[in-house]
Amino acid sequence: LEKLPMAESLAEHERILQEIESTDTACVGPTLRSVYDDQPNAHQRFMEKLDACIRNHDREIEKMCNFHHQGFVDAITELLKVRADAGKLKVQVTDTNRRLQDAGKEVIAQTEEIIRCRIQQRNITTVVEKLQLCLPVLEMYSKLKEQMNVKRYYSALKTMEQLENTYLPRVSQYRFCQIMIENLPKLREEIKEISMSDLKDFLESIRKHSDKIGETAMKQVIILQRKKESYSLITEILKVYWFYSSICFPPLFQSLLCGNEDIPISLLELKGTLKDFSPVYRCLHIYSVLGDGETFENYYRKQRRKQARLVLQPQSSMHETVEGYRRYFNQIVGFFVVEDHILHVTQGLVTRAYTDELWNMALSKIIAVLRTHSSYCTDPDLVLELKNLIVVFADTLQGYGFPVNRLFDLLFEIRDQYNETLLKKWAGLFRDIFEADNYSPIPVANEEEYKIVISKFPFQDPELDKQSFPKKLPMSQSVPQIYIQVKEFIYASLKFSESLHRSSTEIDDMLRKSTNLLLTRTLSSCLQNLIKKPHIGLTELVQIIINTTHLEQACKYLEDFITNVTNISQETVHTARLYGLSTFKVCYIEQVNVVFLLWHFKH
Repeated sequence: LEKLPMAESLAEHERILQEIESTDTACVGPTLRSVYDDQPNAHQRFMEKLDACIRNHDREIEKMCNFHHQGFVDAITELLKVRADAGKLKVQVTDTNRRLQDAGKEVIAQTEEIIRCRIQQRNITTVVEKLQLCLPVLEMYSKLKEQMNVKRYYSALKTMEQLENTYLPRVSQYRFCQIMIENLPKLREEIKEISMSDLKDFLESIRKHSDKIGETAMKQVIILQRKKESYSLITEILKVYWFYSSICFPPLFQSLLCGNEDIPISLLELKGTLKDFSPVYRCLHIYSVLGDGETFENYYRKQRRKQARLVLQPQSSMHETVEGYRRYFNQIVGFFVVEDHILHVTQGLVTRAYTDELWNMALSKIIAVLRTHSSYCTDPDLVLELKNLIVVFADTLQGYGFPVNRLFDLLFEIRDQYNETLLKKWAGLFRDIFEADNYSPIPVANEEEYKIVISKFPFQDPELDKQSFPKKLPMSQSVPQIYIQVKEFIYASLKFSESLHRSSTEIDDMLRKSTNLLLTRTLSSCLQNLIKKPHIGLTELVQIIINTTHLEQACKYLEDFITNVTNISQETVHTARLYGLSTFKVCYIEQVNVVFLLWHFKH
């Protein structure tokens, strides 16, 4: 600065001052540094210049204050005057504000109440809308729980399906719906377990109840058969009466009498005996709805096969009484009546092929059991009762569509055994008759006694009829008794042939064969044993020869008797005849030889 001229130094100081006044204080440092960076005494001159500038500004400030002082004083004076009015106004404003606040408290309270009510109203409207959306879901779920409580499981499954597909998707955002969705699979499993438990209880109960069902079914078959027999008898009577009278019968009777002799009998009605099958239906529907029907069908068939094996297992002492056979048949009939019922009231659970397979298995077992146990029977009455039971058993199952031809074939085997028991029984009767006979001609004192003997034995002798009473018949007491017993044997044999669904010709043929066995084997054997006894002398032998002759002559009457009891004409009789005549001739020749041998020995 010293190197500069004075005028230039002053101009530089002016510039620096202007720069300091116009520059922000944060940036004034570089400007001041330029002052101190120059000559050492330059800052002194700058300070002087700065003091002069300050004094100049003070003078300008003073001039300005002097110019505005009076206005400022006047303004203060006016302000002091207004202060008193402002105080009064403040008091008035404060009082007005207080009164306004007091008056506005009730308005504020009412306003707040209105706001609260409006909020509540809006909330209620929202809740009502949401409840209208949720109520059907809650009602359906309540309905589901009620159906579960009353064990209407199939309806419960339908309700679940509606809940899942229709109702729950509408309100799936709520937590209770999520809980419902999580519970539905558990409820399904619970329904499956409960329905399966009910089914197991039903199967156990029906196994115990099968005996009663079968008993009722067989009793109703017996009743229907008796009604049909009574109807057939009445029809025959009406036919005879219609033939011998000129009465005009109604068309219904005429159609019946002209050959329509079968009564249209409906199948057995067991509604009062059959148990409630709702567990089966319910379980079937439930598993079908859940898509697991095949599992249920397999389980049901497996359990019923096990029960069938238990039913077909006989008691060891079954052959001792007819009740043992009856219980055995009742259980089997009850089992298959239940299966037939299930077949007709359900679709797919039991098929005809399944029942046929089960019946064929059972039939083989039944035949084997009956063949084994019937072989132990030695009482013909018991065998006859067994035959009647088998016939009713077969007719009952045949009424339900099960083939029973093999059972009737088995009856022919049992018939042979029945005939054997009859032959053994009649062998004892013949022996008793021969033992009780006195082997002397039958004395008759009058016509009445003669008719009594003739009524028992077909005896004809014109020479003897001319003789006067008292007189003697050539045979001894054993002849009419033997003849009566042979007829009783025919009756007994006929009882077994009844209800076998065979023609009269076949029955006639069977009777002739069994009677031939009685004459050729049993009676012949008894005669041969009789003549070998030591107490039989020449007189007894002669009487036995006479008795044998009369018995062989009575064979033709026995043939007529068989024809009458079987109710067939002579033209339809087969060539099978009673060949007891030749047997008696053989016995006769043997007896004659014995007589001559005894006579030759004595002489």
